[in-house]
This record gives sequence, structure tokens and C-alpha cells, in this order.
Amino acid sequence: MRILIVAAHPDDEVLGCGGTIAKLSREHEVHIGILGEGMTARNVQREDVDPKALEGLHARARVAGHLLGSRSVLLEGLPDNRFDELPLLDVVKRVERWVNDLAPEVIYTHHQGDLNIDHVVTHRAVLTATRPIASCPVREIYAFEVPSSTEWSFQRLGGAFCPNWFVGIDDTIETKVQAMESYESESRPFPHPRSPEALRAYARRWGSVVGLQAAEAFELVRAVRP
Repeated sequence: MRILIVAAHPDDEVLGCGGTIAKLSREHEVHIGILGEGMTARNVQREDVDPKALEGLHARARVAGHLLGSRSVLLEGLPDNRFDELPLLDVVKRVERWVNDLAPEVIYTHHQGDLNIDHVVTHRAVLTATRPIASCPVREIYAFEVPSSTEWSFQRLGGAFCPNWFVGIDDTIETKVQAMESYESESRPFPHPRSPEALRAYARRWGSVVGLQAAEAFELVRAVRP
């Protein structure tokens, strides 16, 4: 089975489904697509970012992808936290190209109710690019949560995250933590949601909900069985 992760920024793929990627990649072909460049929104002007720092972030995305077992990490470089300034069609076309090139059967992507606008646009772009016509290879779409974005909307934007699909990651949670730690500029100390302690707590919490030691939670957006 071929699986595509569509993330807005470098690190979202790890935060949202790093343990699941590590688990799935043992038996399936997993590719990671990252639409945004990351980092540049921290400056007043996008052009103010240190090019070497941005290159380093993208290099770390490839390192994280390798740690998780993905076959490829695709980087589009759209402007960070400015997806809403782009025509939606421009974002959709990027996703469509990945779908056409890779023909994934399954896609994991962002939840529509996140605080981060790039996550919201990414979700919309994925649904648009994978309209369920006969020629679309995508049969399943899952939405993941991103610590420090999904919960920070406080269920006021685009609906609450209501997971109904869970993947046990007891044997891959430490791989997820290691992959996140490779993002030196994105990881934060506890109690930040992107800290190693918090990521383990998220996994233990969702695991306890469904009788597992550790889990990642997803909303099933669509599943089609021909």
C-alpha cells in the first residue's frame, strides 16, 4: 500500500503522525509531502530569514523522514503562515501533482479546526485535490491533530477534533520523539506541547482511551471500498 502524508510545515508530519509513519513504513510505502517552507513567519518580513537556517530546517525534515522510514520527503516551499494569501488553486495543484505522481491509496493530513491557518488551507486543499471521482486513487483520508495548534483553537474554529481511528504506537513512540528532537529549532521544553514529555503524554492519553499503552488519534474523513 502507498501512503502519503500531507503536512503544512516541517515538523507537522512528526507531531501529527510520526509514530504511525514509523509503524506503517515497516510494511508499506510511505511518502511525506510538506507544503510550506516553515520558519519565515517568525520574522517581520519573510525575506529576513537566514537562508542557512531555512536550509537547515529542510535538511532536518529529511533526517526526520529517514528516522521514520519514509521513502521520500517532498518540500514545496510555500510561504510560512501565509497560505491564506495564496489562491487555493495554487495549493491544490501541489497536492494534485503528488497524488498523480505517487498514486497513494491513503492520505493523512491536518484537521480542519486547527488554529494555524496553513493547516486549515492544507486540509481544504487535500479534500479538493482528492475529490472521489473514478480516476482518484485515494480511498482513505485521515485527519491528525498537531500539538500546539489543534488544541489551541479551543474548539472554536472549524469544529472539534473528534477522533474515531486509533493506531497503537507503543513500539514507535520513542522513534517519534527522536524524530521531533531532530528538529532542533521546533522542539520546545516542557510544558510546551512539542516537548518530548508532552508528546509521550499525548500518546499515553490516547492509548488509555482505547485500551492501548500508547496511540495516535485520527478522524476518518472518508473511506471508500470499491
